[in-house]
Amino acid sequence: MSTLRVRWTIAPAIAPRPLINCNRCGGVKPYRCGEKFRVNANGKRIDVWLIYRCVDCDNSWNRTILERCNRRDIEPALLATFEDNDPALVRRHAFDAVALKGRISRIEEFPDVTVRKELPDGRPASATALSLELRLDAVTSLRLDRLLAGELGLSRSRLQALDERRRLTVEPDGARALRKPVRDGLALHIDLNGEADCNNILSAACR
Repeated sequence: MSTLRVRWTIAPAIAPRPLINCNRCGGVKPYRCGEKFRVNANGKRIDVWLIYRCVDCDNSWNRTILERCNRRDIEPALLATFEDNDPALVRRHAFDAVALKGRISRIEEFPDVTVRKELPDGRPASATALSLELRLDAVTSLRLDRLLAGELGLSRSRLQALDERRRLTVEPDGARALRKPVRDGLALHIDLNGEADCNNILSAACR
């Protein structure tokens, strides 16, 4: 059996938003990431915040990233990236839903993602099986079965049927992973031998 190996790198498209009581709007509002840090130096102590803004009135809220850290404990290169509002560092913190939940009790999370697809070994002339390696750019709330359905053009009931026939396997966690959010490092194998739309599914996995 020839297998097509594809690596998917999944990047959430919308950062989680804290739900905050806005003192300008007079009610609870979602706040979007403002894409900038605020760095404050008080003697030898450094504070760093990630700035968020109300989606309706632009009122600001500062999310603590570093609090009263001794300047000697912060690498100069890291401090410079905060001061320069490095986009990669902003994204890393903005999409860290776990850390955000540690600061605010309620947040909005979005399932929207982009998927970059790579073929480590190229595409074989003919294949009857699909092997997927999933990598996460940041945590997402998107369920695995919804990701597969959208990217492969399969219904979730079809995915369930493939699992019941033991033609779809997920490591680790097995079939339970289908109903859970996508995790970094998941490996899937789908046996498509004899499936009428085998070539369509393989093509969708690559594009």
